[in-house]
This record gives sequence, C-alpha cells and structure tokens, in this order.
Amino acid sequence: MTLLLTIIVLALVFDFINGFHDAANSIATVVSTKVLSPFQAVLWAAFFNFVAFFISKYIIGEFGIADTVSKTVESSFVTLPIVFSGLIAAIVWNLATWWLAIPSSSSHTLIGGFAGAAIAASGFGAIHASTIIIIASFIVLAPLIGMGAGVLITIITMYAAKKSHPHKMDKWFKRLQLLSSAALSIGHGLNDSQKVMGIIAAALIAFSTKNQNVPEWMQLSDIHNIKDWVPICCFTAIAIGTLTGGWKIIKTMGNNITKITPVEGFCAQTASALTLYLTEILKIPVSTTHTITGSIIGVGAVKRLSAVRWGVTKNLMIAWILTIPVSATLAAVVYLVFGTNM
Repeated sequence: MTLLLTIIVLALVFDFINGFHDAANSIATVVSTKVLSPFQAVLWAAFFNFVAFFISKYIIGEFGIADTVSKTVESSFVTLPIVFSGLIAAIVWNLATWWLAIPSSSSHTLIGGFAGAAIAASGFGAIHASTIIIIASFIVLAPLIGMGAGVLITIITMYAAKKSHPHKMDKWFKRLQLLSSAALSIGHGLNDSQKVMGIIAAALIAFSTKNQNVPEWMQLSDIHNIKDWVPICCFTAIAIGTLTGGWKIIKTMGNNITKITPVEGFCAQTASALTLYLTEILKIPVSTTHTITGSIIGVGAVKRLSAVRWGVTKNLMIAWILTIPVSATLAAVVYLVFGTNM
C-alpha cells in the first residue's frame, strides 16, 4: 500500500511538473504579443486546463488517451516497481529539460519511462509494441499536422483580413488570441492530464489484481470504471503546475523560433488546438510541445521560410528524438538499481 500511495503522489508531482514545463505551450504567444501579462496568462491557462476535465467527463464521455497510455505495457507485466521506476525517470528528464529551457515532450518522457522499466524487468515482450509505434510516429506527425494546419489557417486568415487596416487587425486579433489560447489550454488539459491518469490506472489495476482487501476507493479492474478522484486530482495538478509558469521555455517558444504578431499568434494557437482535438478523437497521446512548435513554424513559414530560425528548430527536434530512448534508459537503470528490491 505504501508503494502504491508513493506512486500516486509521484504521478501527481509529475503532472504538476508537466504543468509548469508545458505552461509555455499555451501562453507563449499570448505573452509574447503582450495580449496578457505572464501572470494573467498562467491564470487563464490554468483555468481552462481544469475546464478540460468537464469536457472530457461530460461531453466526450470517456478518457481515451488515458486508456491508450495505460496499455503501453501489457497489463500482465505491470507491477508497482515498474510504474515507480518509470515515474522517477520521467520526473528527472522533465526537470533536466526544464532547467536547460528545452521544450521537450512530457508525454513521451512518461511513456518512454514506463516502457523502459518494463523492458528492464521482463524484456521487450512486456511492451505493447503497436501502441508505442503509433505514439512514437506522432513525434513526427504531430508537428507536421500542426505545421500544415498553421499554414492553412494563416493563409485563410490573411486572405479574410487583407482589406483591414493593420492597426485595427492587430486590435481584433489580440482579442481573438484570448479565445485561441483558451482553446489550446483545453487541448493541453485534455491531452496531458490523461497521460498521468493512465499511469495511475495501470498502478491501481496491478495492485487490485494482486492484493485482497483493497479499499473501495482504490479498487480498479478496468480504466473505464476509474473513480472520479483520479481525473480530478490529475486535472487539478496540471492546472496548479501551469500557475507556476515556465518562463525560460516561454522565451524559446514565444520568439526564438520566429517573431510572432497577434494575427500569427492566433493562427498558431488555433492550429495547435485543432491538432490536439483531432488526436483526442483518435485517442493518441501526443506532445503539446511538438504540436505548438509545428504550428508556429507553419505560421512563420507563410511569411517567408527565412523567418523561421531553423537552427533553434533543429535543436528542438534532436531533443524530441532523444526523449523516449533517454527516459527509457533512465527508467531501466532506476528499475535495476531500486525496483528489483521493492
């Protein structure tokens, strides 16, 4: 029981770190264009991170991404030491990339850690290969979809507003950025909170399966019957994390990739939000970081390809590619050092 409670606390700590690590994703452009102050922006984003719970629970009616994440490792191989090791590795990598101001993927960090610990414990047969392949493929597909959506929405928006006075257009799009930022924050909440839900669900199922006299509030045999306290805690943790901000990454996301105007900020956020909603429907956990980066690149490329700082983009892509193998290796080491003695 102690180990299970530790895992739940660690999962929520990771969710909190995810919030401040990824806060920049939904507010970088709205801060960079001076629509909101940093403090106002994090309040705005945190509120809509939590609103996402009600959308997922009462409108969508399920937590599909959580289900996908929980099945990264075959259920028969899931143990509490594996989940513990994966979480420790994910937290370490997330904090390291935050400290270095690298907007890496919290999603792939968590999934890589979970899978790496399982491989260390039981070999490659322990992981659900097809699920991991789909998730890994979206390291490339998510930013490409975001980029394509960014290009398309920017072209449509520029055409629709071509007769508007630039000053008046900026004024209108600063207001519209509030809506696009809210939409992106909802997408962030929908996507990222559910990943931690999936990890907690996997731990609860493993514990319930192998122990008798489990307290009713901790009993779980199928993620579709998950108790409300799990999603409420997860959505709350990410919202509180967002409140702490991620100021170093905001600078990278806001202006280091390309200079952002209110019109471009609106287009990038809208494109990213739509991409996240699409992956929510498909039940595929993706990186909010990858998605908004692709959208910003797409928006910048419409101006001219040279407007995008490709050197910065290349460094981001290297970090993305390294995330799963590095976090998996860290988790394997943690499991071999600590997990085997638990």
